[in-house]
Amino acid sequence: MPYWQLFYHIVWATKNREPLLTPDIEPAVHGLLRSKAVGLGAMVFALNGMADHVHMVVSIPPKLAVAKFIGQVKGVASTRFNKSGQGDHLLFWQEEYAVFSFDGKRLPNYIAYVERQKEHHAAMTTIPILERMEGGSVKLVREPSSSYVLEDEDAQQNELEALDHREPDELGYKVSEQHSDAG
Repeated sequence: MPYWQLFYHIVWATKNREPLLTPDIEPAVHGLLRSKAVGLGAMVFALNGMADHVHMVVSIPPKLAVAKFIGQVKGVASTRFNKSGQGDHLLFWQEEYAVFSFDGKRLPNYIAYVERQKEHHAAMTTIPILERMEGGSVKLVREPSSSYVLEDEDAQQNELEALDHREPDELGYKVSEQHSDAG
């Protein structure tokens, strides 16, 4: 089995940004999203959102194209939810979505941002680029290159070796067992 570390922050909205993900159905929809993602071999680190959109922080195996993963997760979750009869309205998603890749060092930051979605929206402290779901002109998010320059030539090597010998919970990541009955 190949070794991989591929981290993504994915955002998508309900069709026409209708506020359909109410507190009474949100747990069921999030459960369906998580179940399908895990069934596809992904590791879901965080899943949250607002009544009109969803954020997911996930690691997707390289054998699966990100676009296919997103389509499968959205499609299966809405189909299963609609067939369940749990809501007053049918659930549909917009075709658009946003996806951001990032490195493992930033994983705790993305998890915290998603877990605190409702807080961020209430306090108006959202990060606009992480709330975007449509196309248009693309502005690259870049840090100055000097932030990655290491004084000690061996520092990066030592850091990577340390990561290889520690468990995820030792690095500050939340670790939970995920089981799926997704199909």
